[in-house]
Amino acid sequence: MTTTLKQVLTIAGSDSGGGAGIQADIKAMSANGVFAMSVITAITAQNTEEVTDVFELPPSVIAAQIDAVFDDFEVAAVKTGMLSSATIVETVAKMLKPQEVVNLVVDPVMISKSGHTLLKPDAIEAVKKQLFPLALLVTPNVHEAQQLSGIRITSLAEARRAAKVIHGFGCQHVLIKGGHLIAERATDLLYDGRFFHVYKGEFIETPHTHGTGCTYASAIAAHLARGSSIVDAIQSAKTYVTEAIRHSLAIGHGSGPTNHFYFLAER
Repeated sequence: MTTTLKQVLTIAGSDSGGGAGIQADIKAMSANGVFAMSVITAITAQNTEEVTDVFELPPSVIAAQIDAVFDDFEVAAVKTGMLSSATIVETVAKMLKPQEVVNLVVDPVMISKSGHTLLKPDAIEAVKKQLFPLALLVTPNVHEAQQLSGIRITSLAEARRAAKVIHGFGCQHVLIKGGHLIAERATDLLYDGRFFHVYKGEFIETPHTHGTGCTYASAIAAHLARGSSIVDAIQSAKTYVTEAIRHSLAIGHGSGPTNHFYFLAER
């Protein structure tokens, strides 16, 4: 029997270690019930300990990948991750704009867990001005939210202020992921321009959280594609990523990856 799945596109960098980036996106999307397609923006030489090299793909190749996907598939949602340079940001924004993507999730990936810069300073402005206005949802972590807003975030009150600043760049919704960096640990904050929605979660004490941000944003995109409201899509994704962290993998010699298919081991 032939079946169909909602189709979701990730536009991001490749992680040779398999825990973050395109690889994490595809795993998270598949685990959350959609068919994943990918456009690679950059190739990183990366493992659980560090990023040792980055090679950006030519803008023409990135544009051709986006064209190829939209020419053939019914794209129900798009998630962007590592975009690296202003030129790549501009290319992606230019290609996505005429597609009028309803469910665009922008994860403004700026720095790797090991501290390697994944978004050049001039590209940050390009993301704010060209990509955010197209986005249904922007999903910065605390570090990224601080850089985008210019506000130091140590509490939910400060996160609220930062969310208002980021929303002002033109996106429809902002989700600030608290992680372990604000007083209310594992608490995320959604802002729609009028109201705030707080997502409280269980904080799991583990060093193995490589790829968490990519995984979370990709799971949100998957649930949006399947028809969930933004509030419900985030809740489903948060529940999923919490369990993926709970069952995280102690592999490699650094920060190991989340376990995208933890539920298969339970069968």
